[in-house]
Amino acid sequence: MTLVTGVPPADAARLVRELRRIAAAGGAMRAAAIEIQGDHREAVVRFLSESGYRVKIAGG
Repeated sequence: MTLVTGVPPADAARLVRELRRIAAAGGAMRAAAIEIQGDHREAVVRFLSESGYRVKIAGG
């Protein structure tokens, strides 16, 4: 599971769609976090960084 937190609510729906497309996996917005099925940290970090978001990787 790849979890993205701290996303502005106004951007959340668009980001869920984009991240699901990039990861070619299912995902949803739950409890103020975006959940993408599977370990897609590298792709998510790359996409968010290129989109202008400040990214911090947490966990193992």
